[in-house]
Amino acid sequence: MYGIKRVCEVWNICRSTLYNHRKEVKPTQRRGPTGACPDAELVERIRSVLKQSFFVGEGYRKVWARLRFEGTKTSKERVRRVMRENNLQSTKRPRKEETHKVHDGRITTDAPDEMWGMDATSVITREEGTATIFIAVDHCTQECIGIHASKSAKTEQALEPLRQGVKHSFGNYDIKSASGLSIRHDHGSQYISKKFQAELRFLGIASTPSYVREPQCNGVAERFIKMLKEQILHIRYFKTVEDLRQALLKFKEVYNAGWLVQKHKYQTPNQVRNSFLTTKKVA
Repeated sequence: MYGIKRVCEVWNICRSTLYNHRKEVKPTQRRGPTGACPDAELVERIRSVLKQSFFVGEGYRKVWARLRFEGTKTSKERVRRVMRENNLQSTKRPRKEETHKVHDGRITTDAPDEMWGMDATSVITREEGTATIFIAVDHCTQECIGIHASKSAKTEQALEPLRQGVKHSFGNYDIKSASGLSIRHDHGSQYISKKFQAELRFLGIASTPSYVREPQCNGVAERFIKMLKEQILHIRYFKTVEDLRQALLKFKEVYNAGWLVQKHKYQTPNQVRNSFLTTKKVA
């Protein structure tokens, strides 16, 4: 009854602000064509991919790759947006401040069996207490070369993944049978022991220890252990050390056959190794 102009002067607002609030708010939509399918259907396909995957916590890149393998071709950013809007994204990792590091270089290799990373972690079993897990990972293919669990953490147990890997990649375990290979490890007592280093010299393997307090030097093995904890160690219980060992060997096969490696265009470690072997055979 007082008129819009007079009311806006008393309220000390512009008339355009009032008119803007009166407008009907339309939901924001993606511009352009719909794509492979509507968002609602894409959400269900993403949920199906996440449910069928053996691994937990996969990000939008691997979900996008698995969708393409199944025939759903859409963009990465659309998959990212849909997963974000429906709370399907993996847990965000905290960002660390970038500072100068002693080791600023590349640790991955261009071909398999040039460098392996070795490391250890531990987990508690229900009946036998703490068990130590030793692993070996290829720096090119990201393949789990060897894995072992033991009640003790002695050097003999730390050598088991190495023995598995040498037999797998080089065929036999004999003097100088693994010449040309390097082992990246930290300064754990098992890896710097005389027995471990003597075994490396026997096989013709070069020892390349990481810098002190620089875990980035052994980043491939460290990243594999992080994934191992996320996928199996922190979500399952194990009755005995033997149950743990058998589960790890089974997981090794599943990982090498199903884990997607982004830097190799979302191929599995087995596919990457087979492609190198095929190229070498043709050459």
